[in-house]
Amino acid sequence: MATGQLFSRTTQALFYNYKQLPIQRMLDFDFLCGRETPSVAGIINPGAEGFQKLFFGQEEIAIPVHSTIEAACAAHPTADVFINFASFRSAAASSMAALKQPTIRVVAIIAEGVPESDTKQLITYARSNNKVVIGPATVGGIQAGAFKIGDTAGTIDNIIQCKLYRPGSVGFVSKSGGMSNEMYNTIARVTDGIYEGIAIGGDVFPGSTLSDHVLRFNNIPQVKMMVVLGELGGRDEYSLVEALKQGKVNKPVVAWVSGTCARLFKSEVQFGHAGAKSGGEMESAQAKNQALREAGAVVPTSYEAFEAVIKETFEKLVEEGKITPVKEVKPPQIPEDLNTAIKSGKVRAPTHIISTISDDRGEEPCYAGVPMSSIVEQGYGVGDVISLLWFKRSLPRYCTHFIEICIMLCADHGPCVSGAHNTIVTARAGKDLVSSLVSGLLTIGPRFGGAIDDAARYFKDAYDRGLTPYEFVEGMKKKGIRVPGIGHRIKRGDNRDKRVELLQRFAHTHFPSVKYMEYAVQVETYTLSKANNLVLNVDGAIGSLFLDLLAGSGMFSKQEIDEIVEIGYLNGLFVLARSIGLIGHTFDQKRLKQPLYRHPWEDVLYTK
Repeated sequence: MATGQLFSRTTQALFYNYKQLPIQRMLDFDFLCGRETPSVAGIINPGAEGFQKLFFGQEEIAIPVHSTIEAACAAHPTADVFINFASFRSAAASSMAALKQPTIRVVAIIAEGVPESDTKQLITYARSNNKVVIGPATVGGIQAGAFKIGDTAGTIDNIIQCKLYRPGSVGFVSKSGGMSNEMYNTIARVTDGIYEGIAIGGDVFPGSTLSDHVLRFNNIPQVKMMVVLGELGGRDEYSLVEALKQGKVNKPVVAWVSGTCARLFKSEVQFGHAGAKSGGEMESAQAKNQALREAGAVVPTSYEAFEAVIKETFEKLVEEGKITPVKEVKPPQIPEDLNTAIKSGKVRAPTHIISTISDDRGEEPCYAGVPMSSIVEQGYGVGDVISLLWFKRSLPRYCTHFIEICIMLCADHGPCVSGAHNTIVTARAGKDLVSSLVSGLLTIGPRFGGAIDDAARYFKDAYDRGLTPYEFVEGMKKKGIRVPGIGHRIKRGDNRDKRVELLQRFAHTHFPSVKYMEYAVQVETYTLSKANNLVLNVDGAIGSLFLDLLAGSGMFSKQEIDEIVEIGYLNGLFVLARSIGLIGHTFDQKRLKQPLYRHPWEDVLYTK
């Protein structure tokens, strides 16, 4: 593996299995380092294509999303690092697919618990094809001031504190990603910082070893000393011992193997990583530290002394003129995300939507402040839910029952009315449920089902002004306006609409007052004297009775009643109710497998 530097300021990566935070942290690091181009060239999300919006400094950018590794590599031939955030179940297969791409040089596998047999195959393939695998079970790696993998080094604050926005003189390699963050901080305190840092991962079989990276560091001119943090378990550190003994490393190596406390336990202890378990004396931290010390590495007496020997080694190299400490530079300010700034109280921002009827932020959704569990446990019906979501209050049971009756009575009126006809024609054209439903709903208006609001509006105005039925009807006639809620194509004075009778009977039994309905009946009496089909229809009945519900319940002010009528609440009842029937007609036509509808010629008057 040896060779030298893995990354540079122009390195670009492909990110497998979209994760917003790690990618944004990479882009923020790019901006912090003054890179001209983002380090993430593309995202691979199996089965998905398009773009993901992220920030590069203050600029919002769109990063391409590809559905396959092959497509991403073809679209971004200069991206030679593959960052794999797949789960342990699929990490091996996707990593092997990436290694087989000629453009990919480095693969970082974040997942922990990748089957060891799969990892061995990846290692074998990578070594035989001169490629590098970092991981599995790794946080990744970083080249200070140039490029970082995913969540390496943590937050921007930590990166700044560790001076990772510009290159130092130290090459660092560790098994542990968490300890890497700690060591970056330690190294920054006592040296001019790291040049490159790698966490090889804590699994039993890492894709690359401690010695692989130390030998690489030895070939990088900017790296003047190496710091190595190993751990008990396995024999990886002994390959470094051999390299030191054979004189392959000619730069100072400061090393420590953690896990010396294992001897305090009477039985064998499994530490955090899969590989952190001693399999004998040679795999103990004490044995490894001793071997490294004897091979020429600078090994402290304890982890607590690690920082001191790093400092001592660095200062010695400075005195010898082998290191010229890096001049400190001030990194640019990373723009803070709006959500973070709002939470911290640094900024305030206006909201874009106001909602007063429901809230889904807690443990369960609430309708007008009533938790969903209460709605179910207290046996609320559809009418109760409508009262909460439409009127923002719990109406008396007779009111919600009336709402439910209106919905049941208006759910359907056969296949011949315009809304049902449109839905049937659309369904027979092979369209989906939503298209069929909407085609029927769009016919609702002043001539079909949309007269409830107008009926309520005109009846209310006439009653409140004290107009007699004669004055009201004749006044409407002079204006050229038909009285909404009066008239039916089929029903007559001697053949009343059964639905109207049911509504009136319910209201007489349950409503405290039916003054608006009684006024509508008086209007009907006058209109029937003119024509036998000018009966009170279901629109007029619902419109007038809803006025009685609002006024008689004592729960609405006059202003609220006027607003409800003006906004169009009552037509909402017809829209909601008729949707049930239109959906039924759609299902009926599809169940019957009806063919495309064509209107018969004989039913058309062709004229010039």
